[in-house]
Amino acid sequence: MSEHRRKPPQPNGSGRAADRRGAPPPGNGHRGAPPGRGADGYGTGAPSGPDRSYGSAPSPGSGPSYGGGSPYGSAPGGEGRAARRRAAGSEAGTASEGVPERPYGGRAEARRAAKGGRRAAGGAGSRGGGGRRGTGGGGSGPGGQGPGGQRPKRFIDYPRWGKTGWRRWMPSWKQVSAICVAFLGTLVGLVGIAYAMVDVPNPNAAAKQQKNVYYWADGSRMVVAGGGDYNRQIVPLDKISIHMQNAVISMENASFYHDAGVDPQGILRAILRMAQGGETQSGSTITQQYVKNTYLDQSQTLTRKFKELLISVKVGATVDKKDILAGYLNTAFYGRGAYGIQAASQAYYGVDADKLKPDQAAFLAAVLNGPNLYDPAGGIGDGATPEENTKRAVQRWNEVLDREVKTGDMTQQERAKYTKFPMPQKPKRSTDKAGQIGYLTDLANKYILNNTNISQHNLDNGGYQIHTTFDKNKVRALQQAVDSVRKKNLKPDVRSADKYVQFGGASVVPGDGAIVAIYGGEDYLKHFTDNADYTGAQVGSTFKPFVLAAAMQDGVRNPSLGPDQGPSERTKVSLKSMYTGLNKWKVLNYNRTVWQDPDGKEWLQVNDDNESIPTVDLKTAMAQSLNSTYAQLGMDVGMDKVRQAAITAGLQDDQSMVSTNGPSFSLGVSSPSAIRMADAYGTFAHGGVQADPYSVTRVEYQGTVKYQHETKTKQAFDPAIAGNVTDALQAVVQEGTGTAAKALGRPAAGKTGTTDDNKSAWFTGYTPELATSIGMYRMDDHATNPTFLKMYGVGGLDKIYGASFPTQIWTEYMKDALAGKPVQDFPPASAYGTVVHGPGATESAPPSAPPSNSPSVTPSAPPSKSPSHSPSPSITPTPTHSSCGLFGCEPGGTTTGTGSNNGNENGGPGSNTGTTNGAGNAGTTSGTGSSRGNGNGGPGGNGNGNGNGGGGIFG
Repeated sequence: MSEHRRKPPQPNGSGRAADRRGAPPPGNGHRGAPPGRGADGYGTGAPSGPDRSYGSAPSPGSGPSYGGGSPYGSAPGGEGRAARRRAAGSEAGTASEGVPERPYGGRAEARRAAKGGRRAAGGAGSRGGGGRRGTGGGGSGPGGQGPGGQRPKRFIDYPRWGKTGWRRWMPSWKQVSAICVAFLGTLVGLVGIAYAMVDVPNPNAAAKQQKNVYYWADGSRMVVAGGGDYNRQIVPLDKISIHMQNAVISMENASFYHDAGVDPQGILRAILRMAQGGETQSGSTITQQYVKNTYLDQSQTLTRKFKELLISVKVGATVDKKDILAGYLNTAFYGRGAYGIQAASQAYYGVDADKLKPDQAAFLAAVLNGPNLYDPAGGIGDGATPEENTKRAVQRWNEVLDREVKTGDMTQQERAKYTKFPMPQKPKRSTDKAGQIGYLTDLANKYILNNTNISQHNLDNGGYQIHTTFDKNKVRALQQAVDSVRKKNLKPDVRSADKYVQFGGASVVPGDGAIVAIYGGEDYLKHFTDNADYTGAQVGSTFKPFVLAAAMQDGVRNPSLGPDQGPSERTKVSLKSMYTGLNKWKVLNYNRTVWQDPDGKEWLQVNDDNESIPTVDLKTAMAQSLNSTYAQLGMDVGMDKVRQAAITAGLQDDQSMVSTNGPSFSLGVSSPSAIRMADAYGTFAHGGVQADPYSVTRVEYQGTVKYQHETKTKQAFDPAIAGNVTDALQAVVQEGTGTAAKALGRPAAGKTGTTDDNKSAWFTGYTPELATSIGMYRMDDHATNPTFLKMYGVGGLDKIYGASFPTQIWTEYMKDALAGKPVQDFPPASAYGTVVHGPGATESAPPSAPPSNSPSVTPSAPPSKSPSHSPSPSITPTPTHSSCGLFGCEPGGTTTGTGSNNGNENGGPGSNTGTTNGAGNAGTTSGTGSSRGNGNGGPGGNGNGNGNGGGGIFG
């Protein structure tokens, strides 16, 4: 190290550069040349003159002094220009005070001096600088905010010091990190505080459930049901099959025994699955589900979910896992009104929870995913039919078993044993709502589920006040009417035909839709299906008013045009329009070609009891329930229009509405419920105004109205059309098949219906105030595969007609229901439509034979169905098909014999012996005889003809 660096600093100091170098200042205040140099700066030793000095004292107020000479230091001191400039900047203060400085040495020393000058200049700030940098970066103002200024003293350096542009406002990574740490710390603190403040509720107090209260239409209490009526029995974990435990844990929460009550990964997986458009998943652990079932309401809010997470963590940390599992299995809803595994085991398999087999346990674990969609017995809604539910249940059941293999709770060998789905037993009601009350509350519940935001779980939790439309007096009157007819006529202990007879009925206010009464069955505890709601029984000829309404509203098609005809090409018919009423009528398409089924078979339409009228007006045909007339009318209008008319009147376009374009559609092969039939007829009763049926007016919960019904109506038909339909249906009661209803003693309209093979019978009718539908059928609902049974011989009668027991029940009920009410008349029917002549009808028809009443309580024996014949004009026998089924018939025999043919068909002349064996078509018109007989052929040339006609498909 050079000697001058080891010299100590002088006490008086002479500037920063001198201090660093430790050199003594010159005595005369002038800077001399370095030793060994001359005045020219190259070692001569001569001192420089005053004009070369850097140390001249500045005049007052002057800036930094450079001596009297050139500012670039051209004296022979030997320093370069840049070095001298920077040295001058750093030593200006010392030189100005007249303190002598040590002269610079060589170039290296000058460079070191220059560096010191730079540093001094950079921090000059408020002192005034030396060189250019000192001058440019300093400034005499306080603060020094510029890049060259002094760094401000702040707790948070923002906006950032020493940065310009957008970087001045961009936080540093340290600042961002600090913010994140502060946020997370705050969040953890808040969660910790919330966790500390949340208490685990008392499960016993939370499990106290309320009941639902149902009210009659007049506001009086009907029944207290639901809620606390849960079918639930709490059992300890050791009374629950280990197979059930394994199945639920494997499928719901495989990490149950190891997690802390919540599963963050499961929640993230559920969120990701939903974000990708997959199946919605809850991500909840068994602990969370137990907490939700036991402590919390079922609302889907962030607040409830956050509370659920906190309580789940606390429960997971404080409650034994086995207790949590037992609590969950005992509180979960399994469908069929069963809450808890014990009730579910009994409801589905009739065994206790500890007796469940692995395959049964797998199903119950599967049904937890959604009882309404996985119970093979079916659920509520169009997508919850027994078939669809069974398909879903089998798939889910297999998934549970496969999952148990993956989690190690079942070996592959054991899994291989379970290939057949363990079909559960049929549902059994666990309530005591005997008589009609159970049907009423079930109907109200179903309406609430389908028309409000109230869920099944909410209803089961109870606490609702449900105000219904049911009139207790009318409900009692309807039950008494059914019980009276049943008691008088049915003796199941004596006649086997009287077994399994079912009745169903409903009464609706026209133009409003309020269901005031239903008859669901003999007893809710004995017969579980609500016969008023849906049974699947065909309604027969009670469907004909919709055919008439379609013909008047949409019109019949022009035979010479295409099938898709607009309103201007159609002709709206009058009630006086003429059509054929011939028995065994060969049904034609609208364009007069013979209609054929998909197998190429023709359709011969028979009338009940083989009644035959060559030409008849639509009103008379309705009164006499002539099938051939309305089958042909429906073909002329089009099945699509008939279908739409029925839906417009109030029927539902669902599985009850048969999809067919055949003639039988017009004759009632569909199976709407008694409720819907009463409502649709009510549309005609109220001048064509339609309103959907309803059973609940208001629902309240803890003083808050949750649902308020608002009746919505629409003008379904022109009032003139509704009036003409009513006029035709009044003729049914006054002079047709429904004369038994005349006993009501006030204006009434209605229609009878009897179906093929006598499997169901109906009467649906109305007054201006009330529309009621009564159905009757036979079915053993406890059979493995329940089917409709024939009713021949029921009540000691050869055949059951709609005019028999159903009309009797309707009349007795309506008498009681309308007792004390003023008699109202229907408005007179106004002229409407054009008189048309359908195929087979003559332009000027002879007067129809006086209408005969259909059999009432003692009908004649049902005619046998035998092959028919359809002779050609040349009397050459032509085999065809009788109407012994919905489509297709057996070929008939030949027409032989002469003389009087006392039957519905006029026999043609014959020359040989033989028989007419079958339900023949209309023959040639030679011969005489009554047209009101049963179709017995007259004597032939050498023998007797036997032409027994086929029985009617729809009465």
